[in-house]
This record gives sequence, structure tokens and C-alpha cells, in this order.
Amino acid sequence: MPSANSRSAPPLRLLGIDPGLRITGFGVIDQSGSKLAYVASGCIRTDEKLPLPERLGTICRGIAEIVASYAPQQAAIEEVFLNKNPWSTLLLGQARGAAIGALVGAGLPVAEYGTMQIKQAVVGHGRATKEQVQHMVRRLLALPGDPSADAADALACAIAHAHGGQGLGALSSAGRRKSGRLTSLRELK
Repeated sequence: MPSANSRSAPPLRLLGIDPGLRITGFGVIDQSGSKLAYVASGCIRTDEKLPLPERLGTICRGIAEIVASYAPQQAAIEEVFLNKNPWSTLLLGQARGAAIGALVGAGLPVAEYGTMQIKQAVVGHGRATKEQVQHMVRRLLALPGDPSADAADALACAIAHAHGGQGLGALSSAGRRKSGRLTSLRELK
């Protein structure tokens, strides 16, 4: 019979989000020490014919369903990058805000990572292509094929969080750290 000391801790479940108004990718992984295991991934798609508030609502409801289905303990989301088109950047920011609101509303602490941080953590250099990210996500999680670009980006965000932060216990709520920025319900009160 194994002793209490020889039992391994349960895995930490992480949810990664690649926000987008048209397509929001999600990826769920389990972290046990330095080992990562794929749980699920996919996309939340919004109807481009609907008004913006309804599309944002679709993102919120989709995130809530993912949290209810997979019970992550922490979340990580990609930061907004600046597009040449300011209107596109504004829309992306609103989609990202809807996702963060849904995550924090579900009681999850949320870490934020820049695109280059994520690519550095997964591929080894911050200017990696989408195809390189997909390939490395496939290899790191031992997947049978490349996930879709949006799902791969979300899984990459979760992997970056697992590698960089070793969970939010390593992050300070005081603000920006090398491994990401923490947003939690406690900070918003």
C-alpha cells in the first residue's frame, strides 16, 4: 500500500484562450510536474451577421460551457496585438474582454501572455509561424495531427503558462512578471 508521501499530486488543469471576434480558440491541458497532457481543444465561432453584443455573448456563453465541462483551475489568455487597422484591434480587444470577463466571472485566475512570449515558450523563438506553433503543439502534447490554427494558439498559450509560470503560484498579483500578468477576481474588487 503506497504511503501518503508517495502519492503524486493531482494534475493542474489549465485553460488557454486565443481570443477573436470571429473565432475564439480554446485548449485544455493537464500539468503534472513537467509533464503535459492534452485534454481538449476547439473553437467558439460567432455569427458575423449578428450585432456585436450578441457575438460577445456567444463568446461568454462558450467560455462558460468550457469551464463547466472541463473544470480548469487556471486560465491563460493571449494579449491583444496591434493591427494596422485600429477598428480590428478594438474588436479583438472587445472579444478578449468578453473572454476575460467570463473566466473571472467563473472564479478563475487569469494570466496574460504576449504572442512573442507564447511562441518563445512553445517553439523556442518569438517570431515563429503559425505552422511552426501547430507542429510544436502537436509534438509537445503527442497529438495524432496538427490542431486547427486557433486551437493550436490556445493550447500554446496554456503550454506557455505551464512552462513559464509553473502555475499561478509562481506569479505575483503585484503585476507584470516575466511569465505573464495575473488578473483575478481578488484584484478587481
